[in-house]
Formats: sequence, C-alpha cells, structure tokens
Amino acid sequence: MPEVKPTVLILCTGNSCRSHIAEGILRAAAGDLIEVQSAGSNPAGFVHPLAVRVMKEIGLDISGHRSKSLTEFLHSRVETVITVCGNAEQACPMFPGQVNHHHWGFDDPAKAEGTDEEKLAVFRRVRDEMRKVFEAYAAGRKDQAATRAQRRD
Repeated sequence: MPEVKPTVLILCTGNSCRSHIAEGILRAAAGDLIEVQSAGSNPAGFVHPLAVRVMKEIGLDISGHRSKSLTEFLHSRVETVITVCGNAEQACPMFPGQVNHHHWGFDDPAKAEGTDEEKLAVFRRVRDEMRKVFEAYAAGRKDQAATRAQRRD
C-alpha cells in the first residue's frame, strides 16, 4: 500500500497572492515528498496576475491555481498548517489530524501602491523573502525524510 503524502496547507486571508506564491515555491522545492495546497479565510476569488508574473520569472507556473476557501479542507487530513498573514493566523481552525502549525508573516504585495514597476518590485521582494523561508522548510522536510529512511534500513 503506498504511503499517503502528508498535506501542508498554506493559509492567507484572500488566497490571491502570498499563499499561492508559497504554494508554488514549496511544491517545487519539496517535490513529491508532501502534498501542498493553499486557501484563504476570505478568498478573493482570483489569483493576482502580478503573483503569476513574478513566479513565472523564477520558472514556476501558478497560472492554473485557483482561489479557494479554507472550508474546502475542513474534513481533510492536514498535517501542517502554515499561515502567511496575521488575519489568517487569527481565523485558523484546527484540521483533522493536524500536527503542526507555523506562522510566518509576510507583507501583502496586493496592497502595494505606486506605479506598475513599483508594485512589481514589492511582489518580487515578497516572493524572494518567501522563497528563502519555504525552500529552507522544504530542505528540513527532506532531511527528516532521509533520516527516517535511514532508520528503517
């Protein structure tokens, strides 16, 4: 029987920018080690075009993502919840089987003001900050999996 991959759910309020950026980065960095999803406590109903654009710049395509409500996951086995904004942290329910909860807050690039280039600069900065955190998290998960595999051998 194949082992079920643990689900990591990334939550934000609108599920239009930060959670999708994090989902794309973590999915790419963790490979098939975990199932990565994202959702929002009050979903915007769309994925921000600038989030799609800045992810494409680093070779990740999130254009197929959709904005989802966290209620879609209330009856799912979610091992780890990661909130990336303060509002989602406060609205975060417990999920069946949840073992871990991390809160890593990032600025909301959707609230950036100024010219298109200035907004794009904010999206890029937040993406790069998230990339460091989520790639490090994926590396830690890979190390844990390797250690468990060595113990079984």
